[in-house]
Amino acid sequence: MPQTPQSSPLGLNTYQGPWLPQQVKHLLNRTLFGAKMADIQYFGAKTVVQAVDELLNVPSTLPTPPLNDYTTTNVIDPNVPLGSTWVNDNSVDGTLNFYRILSYKRWLISNWVGQERNIREKLTVFWSNHFGTETQAIDYPTLIYKHHQISRFNCVGNYKQMLRIVTTDPGMLRNLNGYLNTKTAPDENFARELQELFTVGKEGGTKYSEDDVKTAARALTGWRLDANFNAVFDSTRHDTANKTFSAFYNNTTITGKTGANGATETDELLNMLFLKTEVAKNICRKFYRYFVYYYIDNNVENNIITPMANAFIANNFEIKPVLKLLLQSEHFYDTLYIGCQIKSPADLVTGFLRQYEIAFPDAITNTVDAYHLYNNMLNQLVSMGQNPVDPPNVAGWPAYYQYPDYNELWINADTLPKRNKFTDLMLETGYTKNGKKIIVNTINFVKIISTNPADPNILINDLFSFLVSTEISPTLKTTLKLQILLSGQASDYYWTNAWNAYLTVPSTINFNIVNTRLKTLLKYIMNLPDYQLQ
Repeated sequence: MPQTPQSSPLGLNTYQGPWLPQQVKHLLNRTLFGAKMADIQYFGAKTVVQAVDELLNVPSTLPTPPLNDYTTTNVIDPNVPLGSTWVNDNSVDGTLNFYRILSYKRWLISNWVGQERNIREKLTVFWSNHFGTETQAIDYPTLIYKHHQISRFNCVGNYKQMLRIVTTDPGMLRNLNGYLNTKTAPDENFARELQELFTVGKEGGTKYSEDDVKTAARALTGWRLDANFNAVFDSTRHDTANKTFSAFYNNTTITGKTGANGATETDELLNMLFLKTEVAKNICRKFYRYFVYYYIDNNVENNIITPMANAFIANNFEIKPVLKLLLQSEHFYDTLYIGCQIKSPADLVTGFLRQYEIAFPDAITNTVDAYHLYNNMLNQLVSMGQNPVDPPNVAGWPAYYQYPDYNELWINADTLPKRNKFTDLMLETGYTKNGKKIIVNTINFVKIISTNPADPNILINDLFSFLVSTEISPTLKTTLKLQILLSGQASDYYWTNAWNAYLTVPSTINFNIVNTRLKTLLKYIMNLPDYQLQ
């Protein structure tokens, strides 16, 4: 029988414990895609509250949009030159749109790798999973881009406002057939997910009815897309009869409206849903499973989820105060939760690229080469089971919701070897495009992360401290030092002399001696199960 996970008895009081690299890295691993050494040092110089405040301070300016990287002799974009953005050019050309969607995903990974010191990029994945749209369902890249810009811009804003925008967003209207929802043929897709996934949820005794789904669909009738892919309300397609809901919603009736006023029924429906405390609890459980751990027992429900939900409601569904409460809490920093999450493919790949400070070509001045190399990373993510902005269904990636396995679903007999192969490859050969190479520079890396690379004991400790979130036995560290850094010799100076010889005379021979040992050591560390955790 599998062992039942534990939960911390600590609550949401502000953390007052030690603020050491372990705690700083824990916060950054959960709110960024991996942490560079400079990030750990930067936030380590602040207090917990200051660090969380800065991470939640998301700028209003958005990243430069994705570019045409696909124009070749075989693919020509008639309206958008190579290196220019396509996001304002609607096209019905299926081939062209296929390449634009790839362009979007490559661009997205470039944002993850080059993220600023705030939570936005990590939240783009959270909201992408939460709303669960799929590129094949939306089909048009301009709509895909604009749909995800909603959550990018509103990621720490007001959830009620964001959901209202998403409800009649052209991308969502296509994804869940809202644009086909008419009084003569009501479509229940969005109405169902609106309740099951986006608001009241299914946990905690929620008991909305099948009739509530049908009634909500009627209230949402009339929205369609015009010739320019804009959402418009067509009163001739709207159900003007009254809509009465079940006792779960206090038998609320939305009075049927005619003409342009029919659009206001959408707002009345959302207002009714947000009166239920289940909405706040559902979203807070999702926050908890994403940022802390999947296991929610009665202790966590009562001491963490309920107070978070109360704060969510008290702040009129503002996201930032709730995340602040969680991320600076003593519960979040309990040692139970440090190194307890299996890294998602996005965390593994992007975190690796950031930890090792892999430098990609500039995407503005060298679009084709940069996007090509980001495409290599995209392929890695897909092979590991996480296709960006394309979860397998409207519920998102199963690792975030599927009881009882949750994040354990990221690892299986197929994906674990691919994870190890990726880290090995980035150490050995990397990827090259037109002479631009992305590969780990082992010498520079250890200079950045180690306080004294010449001392094999300090170097080993620094590597594990930086790359791994769990406790590693001193015996294993000693074994790796002897077998790899010292090449089987007994004295530390076998490594110290090799390192200093390279620094003094950086010849090919001296480089190869040091580089080979470092690569072997780093491969070993990243092939440990512990490296898969954060």
